[in-house]
Amino acid sequence: MLRPSPPTSIAELLLRVEAIAGLTLGELAAQYHFKSPDDLLREKGWPGQLIEYVLGASAGSKPVPDFEHIGVELKTLPLSYAGKPLETTYVSVVPLTNLTGLTWQNSSVKKKLNHVLWLPILAERDIAPVDRTVGSGFLWQPNSVQEAQLQRDWEEQIELIALGRVDEISGHLGEVMQIRPKAANSKALTDAIGPQGGLIKTLPRGFYLKTQFTQNILAQHFNH
Repeated sequence: MLRPSPPTSIAELLLRVEAIAGLTLGELAAQYHFKSPDDLLREKGWPGQLIEYVLGASAGSKPVPDFEHIGVELKTLPLSYAGKPLETTYVSVVPLTNLTGLTWQNSSVKKKLNHVLWLPILAERDIAPVDRTVGSGFLWQPNSVQEAQLQRDWEEQIELIALGRVDEISGHLGEVMQIRPKAANSKALTDAIGPQGGLIKTLPRGFYLKTQFTQNILAQHFNH
């Protein structure tokens, strides 16, 4: 089967989202001849890659929304049987150098979270990857309260990085968004601003939305 082309409108994207609701990842993979793994230890990104493929996401690893023509970012959200997010949601790489002139308004986090397609997946640990079920996807844009929370978390943590205090940042910081290391292994080091203003080597970091925040997004949508 040919790779699905990128959707040309939000309406077209939503039709595709409706068409896959209720299917298992295995059924989807078979339908699109997409290779499926036995376990997710080595293939943690597989569900997201499969959904990106099926829905026609085009951005790849570029710092633009996944559906760049319509400005929508795709986020799969693994849920427990109780409908609670099982893990934090990765947003983007944290810039550790060249921070001059960087503002919330021009940050990759703001661009990525400006318009999100959330795709819940029932992914309790005891369900094999291929048997996990796709839920009802929905579009979300941050309201003024959420935007203010995100901006505050982003600014406070970026300021620490700019001051050379990257090693003081832990997952406890941030009300709705945290920074944590994002690296395949501990040897994958990158440059960051050090305490003296020179460069030091540290692990790459990523911005992640805390589960309480995504839980609230779900509640806000499904309780309407």
